[in-house]
Amino acid sequence: MKSPAEIATRYEAAGSAKASAPFGKTLLLGIMAGAFIALGGLGSQIASCFASDPSSARMISSVVFPIGLFMVLIGGAELFTGNCLITIPVLSGKAKLSGMFKNWVIVYFGNMIGGFIIAALATFSHIYSFGDNALALSVVNTAITKSNISFADGLLRGILCNVLVCMAVWCSFAADELAGKVLALWLPVMLFIICGFEHCVANMYFIPAGMLTSVFYGIPADGLSLSGFFITNLVPVTIGNIIGGGFCIGAAYYAAYLKK
Repeated sequence: MKSPAEIATRYEAAGSAKASAPFGKTLLLGIMAGAFIALGGLGSQIASCFASDPSSARMISSVVFPIGLFMVLIGGAELFTGNCLITIPVLSGKAKLSGMFKNWVIVYFGNMIGGFIIAALATFSHIYSFGDNALALSVVNTAITKSNISFADGLLRGILCNVLVCMAVWCSFAADELAGKVLALWLPVMLFIICGFEHCVANMYFIPAGMLTSVFYGIPADGLSLSGFFITNLVPVTIGNIIGGGFCIGAAYYAAYLKK
């Protein structure tokens, strides 16, 4: 297992490469990451659809959802929330601030495209008809809830979420073997799902899926709108994710292990 100081050095190099990667490659890998996270979200919705109580539903979801991050990290893709750690090479002078922002913008919209694609495919292939349309109702209700979150709740839950997601990425760098990486990334992501924190990339699937399902299945969805998606949810959650990953984890570990 790598020490925290060795992890910092390894991510410094990896983050620097991400900040200088070409547009086409970054966008493609961003789309793939968005799709992988969405597939993890879809699987977690199906698995927890008939849970007997909310706590059981979160526990079941927490076991399935990390499959998305597993595919991102092991398969190789670009995830906005994980890339908030690029603050590490920027602070150490190994990457440019402009390169970090370029990566974030490209990956963010790539992730959104990937989430939309999975939401559309799941809707039009009638996957949400599972359980005599019980899954469709659950998908719509999830989207409504997320679209009506307060700014403060979205911001704070976003911070807490990306502390855990970036810890999952960080801890995965400690292992060289597949089994170790899987265990390292799985546990922090399970915790964020159990706690009900907010992940902007996951929400790029959950809310569009609810919108499409509402129309396709004729399920009333009062309070579900584009403004609720982009402004009410994504804005505070994205800011929170940047603070949680880029500063609470990235800047803190830079100061602890790389700052001269």
